[in-house]
Amino acid sequence: MKPSFWKNYGFLISMIVGIAAGCVVGAVWPGAASLEPLGTVFINLMFCVVVPMVFCSIASAIANTRNPRRAGKLLATTVATFFVTAAIAAVIMYVIVRVFPIFTMEPEYSEEEAAGLGLAGMLVNFFTKPDFAELLSRRAILPLIIAAILFGFGVQLNGGPETKTAQLLEDITGCIMKTVKIITYYAPIGFFGFFASLVAAHGRDFVSNYARAIIVYYVVSFAYMFLFFPLYARFGGGKGAVRVMFRHLFRPAAVSFGTCSSVATIPTNMEVAEDTGISREVSDIVLPMGATMHMDGSAMSAIIKVAFLFGMFGQDFGTGRAILAILVAVFSSVAMSGIPGGGGTGELVLCTLFFPEHLSVAFPIALAIGELVDPPATMVNAAGDYVVSYIVSRYVDGKDWLQKKLSA
Repeated sequence: MKPSFWKNYGFLISMIVGIAAGCVVGAVWPGAASLEPLGTVFINLMFCVVVPMVFCSIASAIANTRNPRRAGKLLATTVATFFVTAAIAAVIMYVIVRVFPIFTMEPEYSEEEAAGLGLAGMLVNFFTKPDFAELLSRRAILPLIIAAILFGFGVQLNGGPETKTAQLLEDITGCIMKTVKIITYYAPIGFFGFFASLVAAHGRDFVSNYARAIIVYYVVSFAYMFLFFPLYARFGGGKGAVRVMFRHLFRPAAVSFGTCSSVATIPTNMEVAEDTGISREVSDIVLPMGATMHMDGSAMSAIIKVAFLFGMFGQDFGTGRAILAILVAVFSSVAMSGIPGGGGTGELVLCTLFFPEHLSVAFPIALAIGELVDPPATMVNAAGDYVVSYIVSRYVDGKDWLQKKLSA
């Protein structure tokens, strides 16, 4: 096996082996529930490190920004496009999981709805806490994120990257991420124990429901790429754009699917953007930003995680909670994807909002689904960066930018 292949897929393969082995053991050995402590150790380790990781990584990312005033038509259009396409992707996945339920078992848990809280009360509880000490908990991730953002801007106003505080935050973030990497070496064992106990407790139907969620995601992600990417290209580039887009799309799609990295796809995206005729002004902004902020695939995976967990916990995935789920999906995929550990943070936000009483069960399930759908999710994210540059070019260089390039 080539070293590069193992580097790209080693963790994913070990995760699959751990999950599959756990499912087999849980199916054939009723006493596998006794293996639950193996998973609990991993979850506890992650829970302990996630609070300082979230605060320091977000605050550091903002505090160390060297061009905080780089706002303008190009930047605003780029960010707005990222949010719109992520919202479209999330809504599509929501419709799919409503039409084709992915969890068909009887609920194994009950989750009490928050009583007596109106919209104002929910917003207050979601985004703020009355005491600083209450921020230092995994159950207060959103308020912690808000606090980190505010602190990051405070450091930025006090001198930004040149301050010792910004440098300290960056250093602490790097150390924490190395700690997380050490913990993830134990992840396959943790997931083995976790899924062995789950299958032993809930039966083989749990495995079939899990497989259904993964299959639905793979099918929808490819369908999204072949149905909606042409619409985006046509809107952004006009006549002939779809043909041009498909002529160049395969390269970034293959690289991103093979590497599971949006950042690793940037050079390929730059090449195909230049071949297409997209201006350097657009590609130099859209593609690097897209590697960390344009996350349609991640938004779809967030919805499918919530849908799976709603079924497991017997909650109604109705309109009101669906709207909140879509908002959180878009927020977690776009706003937090650029920070170290942002993916896991987004999953924790979803779980703390919807399943606060069962975090130790919901969080590892969301993590596992996220790992297993990572290749197609990255493909939609990274190949979509190239397609989105068509839309940005329309607003920056005019509706006929592509026709001018083709005629030239």
